[in-house]
Amino acid sequence: MRGLRKGVLGVALAAVVVMGVGGSAGAVGPSAGPEADLSHHGHVSLWDGRVGVWLVSENHGPSDLSQATVRLAFSEPMAGGQELPPACLWSSDRVVSCRTGELRAEGGFGELALDLRTAGLPEEMTVEVTTAWRDGVADRNPGNDRHRVLVLATGDPYVF
Repeated sequence: MRGLRKGVLGVALAAVVVMGVGGSAGAVGPSAGPEADLSHHGHVSLWDGRVGVWLVSENHGPSDLSQATVRLAFSEPMAGGQELPPACLWSSDRVVSCRTGELRAEGGFGELALDLRTAGLPEEMTVEVTTAWRDGVADRNPGNDRHRVLVLATGDPYVF
């Protein structure tokens, strides 16, 4: 019996080492704490030294999300002195971070629109959209809240 307990304890410890404490490496079943499925979609346009971003953040559930932060990183610097919507702030001359507001489970959404001036007149740029923070809520499907968009200075909307 004692040997069986040692064997079970050894298997349990090995599982902790392989998965990590609190990890979910390939784990199937309920996770500890609330879970949401946050996604960001929209479009970006670039024309005459201006970049426009229209973004919708959605929660596909199963738990409500009280707040999240979306990060927009531009490959080109933006002109200084520009005002942002109240839910946003400049993290640098190339990064804007914005709160989504509360996102209810199964379809809660928030919208964001930005109209910014670039420091120069780039012919193209990339925009990276990522979730920077999700209030401690797990997201097992992070692929739909991370995008990298190449935008040409044509004024056309590049959808993500």
